[in-house]
Amino acid sequence: MAVSECDFRNTEDFDWRRYIDLTKPKVVMLIVFTALVGMLLSSPDMIPFTTLIFGLVGIGLAAAAGAALNQIIDQKIDAIMDRTHKRPLPTGDIDAPHAIYFAVTLIILAMLVLGFLVNVLTMILSLTAFIGYAVIYTIYLKRSTPQNIVWGGIAGALPPLLGWTAATGELAYEPIILVALIFVWTPPHFWALAIKRRKEYAQAGIPMLPVTHGVNHTKKQILIYSMVLFAVSLGPYVIGMNGLIYLVGAVGLGLKFLYHTIKLFQTDGDAQAMPTFVYSIMYLSTLFAVLLVDHYGHYLWIYYFS
Repeated sequence: MAVSECDFRNTEDFDWRRYIDLTKPKVVMLIVFTALVGMLLSSPDMIPFTTLIFGLVGIGLAAAAGAALNQIIDQKIDAIMDRTHKRPLPTGDIDAPHAIYFAVTLIILAMLVLGFLVNVLTMILSLTAFIGYAVIYTIYLKRSTPQNIVWGGIAGALPPLLGWTAATGELAYEPIILVALIFVWTPPHFWALAIKRRKEYAQAGIPMLPVTHGVNHTKKQILIYSMVLFAVSLGPYVIGMNGLIYLVGAVGLGLKFLYHTIKLFQTDGDAQAMPTFVYSIMYLSTLFAVLLVDHYGHYLWIYYFS
């Protein structure tokens, strides 16, 4: 039985899980995790439980709303590309009106939670990130410049700052280092995937760097960005936000990232593109986990041995 265009009532084909798919849950989970790290690093003490929960819920809802709006705007492009053609809108599992209602509901809920239960600063910054990703990046940057992922990455890099402001209500320089880290990480992460999917992007008319400037140029840019990333990743240690545990982890993870990007640069074609992309995800999540291990290990050391 086919799904009707605008009405899911009393139909066996309705699947609430497709609404979850509309939010890009894996991406949202990484966003919430990096926000959690920013939140926990903001203080040596435990964050109040209500602040932690409502902060993460609000940030997660805003990220989910941005992902849903991104899929609404990109549904024609998604239908063309192998990587995305099974998303809820191209398959017809969810129609555009329902998707719009869903996205609007999510962003309204996010703003209410953050504005009334967290703080106004985090609400404003989350709304800025939402507009930056779902509107400025998706509508304009993605379709107009091969540097789309660079400038569009600013919005995606904000979660650690959002977590920090959710916990403190104030801006600070420390989370800016974490924002810079994600910002520099984003191009080599996404361009590795774009190399593999360059024919699909070309078919969809998206000017990704491998499409406009070729694979070799993109590999060179990935290598350059990974070198800058290695330097930026040392920032939390340099400014004294984290200690030796983090330094060792950052150096080890960074050298492995450089190994992947050097191998990508030296290997013909796109055979090394997906291994580099997959490692880049593990790199970021593990690096942020090491931030927490170092943070709490440092304070436990002081508590027990000082």
